[in-house]
Amino acid sequence: MLIQASIQDSATSDEVDFVHDAVLLPETVAAVLGVKSLPTQAEGNDQNCLNMSGIYVDATFGRGGHSRLLLSQLADDAKLIVFDKDPTAISVAQELASKDSRVHVVHDSFATLTTSLAALGITQVDGLMADLGISSPQIDDGSRGFSFMRDGAVDMRMDTSRGQSVAEWLEYVDEETLANVLYEFGEERHSRRIARAIKQMESYDSTLALAEVIKVAHPNWQRGKHPATQSFQAMRIFINNELGDVDDFLAQSIPLLKVGGQLAVISFHSLEDRRIKQFLQRHSKGQYPEDENLPMPPKRPRYFSKPKRVGPSKTETSRNPRARSAWLRMATRTDSDYVIDDAP
Repeated sequence: MLIQASIQDSATSDEVDFVHDAVLLPETVAAVLGVKSLPTQAEGNDQNCLNMSGIYVDATFGRGGHSRLLLSQLADDAKLIVFDKDPTAISVAQELASKDSRVHVVHDSFATLTTSLAALGITQVDGLMADLGISSPQIDDGSRGFSFMRDGAVDMRMDTSRGQSVAEWLEYVDEETLANVLYEFGEERHSRRIARAIKQMESYDSTLALAEVIKVAHPNWQRGKHPATQSFQAMRIFINNELGDVDDFLAQSIPLLKVGGQLAVISFHSLEDRRIKQFLQRHSKGQYPEDENLPMPPKRPRYFSKPKRVGPSKTETSRNPRARSAWLRMATRTDSDYVIDDAP
C-alpha cells in the first residue's frame, strides 16, 4: 500500500506516530479524476484546484494520503467514500470525516463495495482508486506482526478486530497446506523445507523467532533480500484473503463506475499486478482465454478503454525505496452496457 503523504498523523493518543511517503500520489489522484496532471499548487493559494464534483471511492484509505490530495481537487458538493479494514486507519478516517463533511467512512474490505455503497444510497461512482498491499505504519509497527525486522506477535491481520491471526492458524494447519500457501502466495521455491521447519517450532509468539527459523531453513538467500520475505508475504496474503478481495473489487468496478468513470489501482507484487493487468486486458479487448479454442467465440463487451501503466520516477524511488516495486494501472469505463455474460 504505502499510500500515505509525508505528514505525521495523530489518530489516537496511544498510536505510534509514523512518517510515511505516498507512492505515485499525484499520478493516482490525476488518474482517478481523469486528467493528465494536477494543477500546480502555489503555497498559500488554494485557487488552483480542479473543483470537480462527483462521487469517488478510496478503497484503501490507510492514513489518507491519496484521499487528502483528492479532496483538495474536489468541489464542495462532491463525496468521497473511504474503505479500510484496519481499525487504526479507520480512526484516522473518522477524524478526517469529522472535519470534512464530504468524507464517508466504511470499516470493511473493499470486496464489499457494492453492498456498502448501496447502504449509503450509492449505485454508481465517478472514480475508484485502490492502493493494494501493506502500508508503512503496518510494517514499521512491530506489534502488528507484519515485520520480520521488528519483534511482535505473529498476527498479520489487516483488521485486528476480527478473524484469526497467523499464529492461531499455524497452530493447527498441516505441513502440506502450509507449504502450498508459501508456494502459491509467496512464490517460495523452498516452501516444503520452510514449512517443515515452521511446524517444528514449539510456539508462534515472536515474529523474529519465526523469521530466524525461516532464515535457517532457507538454502538459497537472494542478495539484498531477507530470506523470510516471501514466506511472510504468503502468510499475510492468505490470512487476509488479499487476492480474493482484489478479484471481488475488480469485478465490482465495472457496474459501479459511471460511463467515463476512472479506475486507478496500485500494486506492489506480481501476484496482484498480474490480476489487474489481465482483468483490464480482458475487459478492454473483449478477449477471454476460454474463448481461444472456440470455433465461433462470443462477442464480448469492452468495458474499459486501453489501460495504461505508470511506475514511480527515479526521484521518488530515491526518496522512498519502498516505492520501487509499485505499478499504477488505470483505465476509463466505456459506454458498453454492463451485462452478466454466461457464455462458456
